[in-house]
Parts: sequence; structure tokens; C-alpha cells
Amino acid sequence: MSSQPFSALPFLPISTGLIENLWMEDAGYGDLTTRSLGIQDHPAHITFTARDDQIASGVEEAAALLKQLGASIDYAIPSGSRALSGTLLLEAKASAGQLHLGWKSAQSLMEWSAGIATMTHKMVTLAKKISPMAVVGCTRKAPPLTRPLAVKAVLAGGGVMHRINLSETLLVFAEHLTFMNFDIGKAIGRLKQTAPERKITVEVETIEQALTVAQFSPDILQLEKFTPQQLHHLHERLKFFDHIPSLAAAGGINPENIADYIEAGADIIVTSAPYYAKPCDVQVKLEAA
Repeated sequence: MSSQPFSALPFLPISTGLIENLWMEDAGYGDLTTRSLGIQDHPAHITFTARDDQIASGVEEAAALLKQLGASIDYAIPSGSRALSGTLLLEAKASAGQLHLGWKSAQSLMEWSAGIATMTHKMVTLAKKISPMAVVGCTRKAPPLTRPLAVKAVLAGGGVMHRINLSETLLVFAEHLTFMNFDIGKAIGRLKQTAPERKITVEVETIEQALTVAQFSPDILQLEKFTPQQLHHLHERLKFFDHIPSLAAAGGINPENIADYIEAGADIIVTSAPYYAKPCDVQVKLEAA
């Protein structure tokens, strides 16, 4: 790993409300220890350094948090950068009181975000070794109220978002079809008419369901909890169809088994695994300036 950006991230605006909520949660009533010691006005300097190899993420948000508390930022590595152990991630100056208010929130933000980005990067690397066109998409099942940071971390790791929210994609579940007498042909026909610019994905749970749905030419079949063997069998049978949908494998896919699914014929991996990654370790030094 080097400190060069792994991938160019799109511009993602930082919500000042989100940043304020982050530091308010930890320091909304001030820092009793720093205030009681009478050191809050001392000039101070802080650095955040990667303790283990990681894909940096959340750095801009951590910097914004410190700036909102009055710090000046001397250096910030771009999110999406590969950071070896010992790489400087963020450096700032302010009073001891200002930095003590924000350093733990900033550290936790970068550690959690880098954990997601680093696991995403690992899964993308494993998938593309087998199929360069493979896509690793993360679900919207990030911990509640963390989605803006989680989305950025996924992108920093080279992944894509399977769905950011319900408003942007067409994904048909059995829970939708129950209101249409499970008429999949009618459902797909209606979607092609009412949202012609969108791809249509249909979730299926068995090979038989997948073959039935495939007759109506959806764009993507989302295979819920298929084994690699089941996926491979479906992949082979679909070769005889005039229209072959892309296959998205979903359910329980992680770094240990992702290669099996790509080898079996999956075009897309749908996973929540990065959200449960161990945070990456970030070392902090807060000293007198």
C-alpha cells in the first residue's frame, strides 16, 4: 500500500449538522478535565497517524469537525488513499481546549470509516482478480444515521452502493408481488412502462423462481442466499435464454467466500459485510505547540 489515492471520489458535501452532532455527542458540555486543570488556553498540536495499513476514509469529515471547534488544518490525506502503517492522516493546531473537545470524535470517525473502506477494498481486490468486470455493491444496511459516512467509505474502498435509498432503484421483492397476485410478468411490464429509464432487479430465492422470472427479461436477478453451486447451476441454464440477466449474489457474502461466488458466475456481489469490519487503528498525538 502507498499513500496514493486508491480511487477518485466524487465530491461529497459535508453536512455541518452531521459534524456538529458528532462532537456534541461527546463534548456537548465541554471537557471537564481540561477545564479543571486550567490548560484549555495552551497552544497545542495534534496528529493522526495510521497504526496499521488501511484505506483512509472520513478524513475530510474529521478535519471539518476540528475546524468547527476552531482548529486550523495543516494536512489531511484524501479519503480513498492507501495508507501504510505510520502514514500521517491528519494534522491540526488549536488551543488545548479546542483539540481535547474534538480529538476522540475525529479519531473514532476515521477508524470506523477506514475499517469499512479497507474491507471493501479487500473484497473488490479479491473479486477483480477473478473477473475484472465484477462489481462489489454494499447494501443500505449501515448502522442507523451513519449512511453519509458509510457511503463515502464504501466508495473510498472502490466499491459501489447497491442502493443508497429506496428512491433511486427498482428492486422487486416477494413482498411487492403479494399485492399483484405474484404476477411477475405484470409487475415487470408495469415497471418498464412507468420507469423506463431504470434497470429492473427482481429478488429470487430458488433456481426455479429465477428461471421463471428470467422469461420476462429483467435486467438483474438478485439471488438471495444462493450457494455458489446453485448460482453456477443457474448461470449454466441461463445460457440458453435470449435475454440473460446479470446475476447479483446476495446474503452472507464476505472476504472468505466472495471468490467462490465470482467463480460461480456472479456479476455483482451484494454485501453488508464491510459495515461490520473491525475499525482500523489510528494513533493520536496531542502535544503542546
